[in-house]
Amino acid sequence: MSEKDAKTAHIETIINEKEIFSGRVFRVAQRDVVLENGEKAVRDVVYHNGGAAVLPVDVDGNVYLVRQYRSAFDREVLEIPAGKLEKGEDPFFAAVRELEEETGFKSDSIIKLGEYWPTVGYCSETVYLYLAKMLSKGSTHFDEDEFISLVKMPYVQAYKMCMNGEIRDGKTQLAILKAKYYL
Repeated sequence: MSEKDAKTAHIETIINEKEIFSGRVFRVAQRDVVLENGEKAVRDVVYHNGGAAVLPVDVDGNVYLVRQYRSAFDREVLEIPAGKLEKGEDPFFAAVRELEEETGFKSDSIIKLGEYWPTVGYCSETVYLYLAKMLSKGSTHFDEDEFISLVKMPYVQAYKMCMNGEIRDGKTQLAILKAKYYL
């Protein structure tokens, strides 16, 4: 690849967009676009406010994950505490909220691990990842439609479960892998 090719911006020009669905968590639009070669195409885009997720780690090196049923996969999933952002909500405060709501913990040391885009092909969602250390006990506050079990395990075990495919949730895998730098 030449230096010129590496600097070329690839763009699509939006010529029309119409909303085709609006729900509680996201909305879907269909876009008509013009490609860089002049051809036209249609894109489906899911607009999502994003989410915040946090990996709690205690002083003994144990992580706390939540196990809950996920309808899209028709099974229980092991994942880090997380929740969707309300429009305009600060992701840090959402992570603090989700930490206490889902685990009952508070933290005096929350480190931003970064953010990622889980499905860039069709969704605008950004997930903000955090690491919570120096945990203290608070109380859980589950949403009325949440049924969650807290799972405690050594960080090393969670890391191995990510690497061997036992933990399949993307935000959980990424947070556990990125947390290794700080642990």
